[in-house]
Amino acid sequence: MTLDLARLRAETPGSAHVLHLNAAGSSLPSRRTLDATIDHLKLEADIGGYEAADLKRGELDGFYPSVATLIGADPGEIAFVENATRAWDLAFYSLDFKAGDRILTCVSEYSSNYISYLQVAKKTGAELVVVPDDNHGQIDLNALERAIDKRTKLISISHIPTQGGLVQPAEAVGKIARAAGVMYLLDACQSVGQLPVDVDRLGCDFLSATGRKYLRGPRGTGFLYARQATTAGIEPIFLDNHAAKWTGDNEYTAFTNALRFENWERYFAGVLGLKAAVDQANELGMDAVWKQLKALADGLRARLKGLKGVTLTDLGELQGAIVTFAVAGKDHVELRNALRAQKINVSVSTQFSSRLDLKGRGLLNVMRASVHLYNTEAELDRFVAALDAVLYGS
Repeated sequence: MTLDLARLRAETPGSAHVLHLNAAGSSLPSRRTLDATIDHLKLEADIGGYEAADLKRGELDGFYPSVATLIGADPGEIAFVENATRAWDLAFYSLDFKAGDRILTCVSEYSSNYISYLQVAKKTGAELVVVPDDNHGQIDLNALERAIDKRTKLISISHIPTQGGLVQPAEAVGKIARAAGVMYLLDACQSVGQLPVDVDRLGCDFLSATGRKYLRGPRGTGFLYARQATTAGIEPIFLDNHAAKWTGDNEYTAFTNALRFENWERYFAGVLGLKAAVDQANELGMDAVWKQLKALADGLRARLKGLKGVTLTDLGELQGAIVTFAVAGKDHVELRNALRAQKINVSVSTQFSSRLDLKGRGLLNVMRASVHLYNTEAELDRFVAALDAVLYGS
């Protein structure tokens, strides 16, 4: 499928005002997503929140098959959650860790996840094991296999880290996890919406994702995938009367599908906004989206290689739509602010987000430019020219 990039850009109001290279932070939403979200908020204001939800029940229920189609799941395996971190937390903290259990993760792991590992290890006596990288800077699959033993309870990695273009070999990790009979939790907040994601191919038992990044959904939205065949017996750490039934004065029964991970109260306008964004991704086709994003990112890397003092810092055999680089002798935060003053949005990834990776490479922080479908080749030229001008006054 050939994407109509001019139309996509025209349907993205923000692209007329800013050169946005911060999809890995929060993307520019389409008019379709914006309207779905705002229209429901207006409906709530006009007729009442409960009444608006009743009126839009069919569309709200359509969220689950839409997301299921996107990632190759069953609708009953999808839960709406307010963000990727909370979705990840709901899966991780619902596992019953005991002293001696081992949690295997990767060097590039995100700080929020890593803090959770440390907390659980401290409280339960579980052991945290960081699997080393291979020569490409991605998780060493042979080392992962060697690290697995009878005490291993969980393999948990980020599909694409926040601090670079690395795409972890998540499918190969899944094969290892399945062969060993080990639970596999995949943080896919940067990958869902960026590249094709199929949970059966990945082999993950849980997958967490956000709406605001590559899906171009509203902030405050996300979802959790919970594989029915392997997670139905796992009771969430939190339950309410949406996740379980009060079946007797002193009894309750938790649901076995993914709805048990939801709250009764949730951001209904956000559900509809995220559904609109997911529907658009499904219509565009993730193969076509990934092809375009890969071309833009590779083109940006080629341009940056020609700039004096700029060093690309992306790792991995496969690199995606997040482009990171360091500029010798320059303050990256000051550079970001100087570009923002020209209505060019980039971000800075720091050790706050991924201490082991960046510290291990001797990097205090890196500049991050992350492309999406509303970006153009001309915008990449403008960005690189603006960066060059800020650096050297050319």
